[in-house]
Amino acid sequence: MKPMTNEELVKIMSDATLDVFSTMLGMKALPGPARHEKPSTESVDGVLVVVGIAGHWTGSGRIWCNPAFACRLSANLTATPAEAVDEEVLDAMGEIGNMIIGNIKTTIEEKVGRLGLSVPTVIYGRNFQTRSKVETEWIVVDFDSGADRFEVSFCLEPNHAPQSHNVHHPAAGAGRAIA
Repeated sequence: MKPMTNEELVKIMSDATLDVFSTMLGMKALPGPARHEKPSTESVDGVLVVVGIAGHWTGSGRIWCNPAFACRLSANLTATPAEAVDEEVLDAMGEIGNMIIGNIKTTIEEKVGRLGLSVPTVIYGRNFQTRSKVETEWIVVDFDSGADRFEVSFCLEPNHAPQSHNVHHPAAGAGRAIA
């Protein structure tokens, strides 16, 4: 299996995001040019969703938007108005992040092999920082949806940690592992 080019990953990120916006949110979005970002210690405001990727390759996907747009996205997903960021908005943003990053993961598996996806972590606030052990640059694509901006970021690097060949599967019975 060979690594993907940045151009391939940007196209996959754009396609996955546009698909979720059109089919699940009933919204249009336009991708901007991609950029690379080194891991940063800058503070941010808004709603951030982080979903981990693991397997022979490891990394994370992130989505970010401002609180007002998170409320609009939640309202479109759930068909329930949202006046302020609350538990329902945060849950909706986690689902949107899971759909977008999950679609990216599913597509890149064709190139890099089977990958796992973590449960989304949703962070909301002002002046917060995030850190990751990943040292790879993030690929970032901004999407415009009307007057709003939505950011999708992704980083992926080979996993140099030893891989277990046994995967525990709850359906296989307690304490049993399948190869």
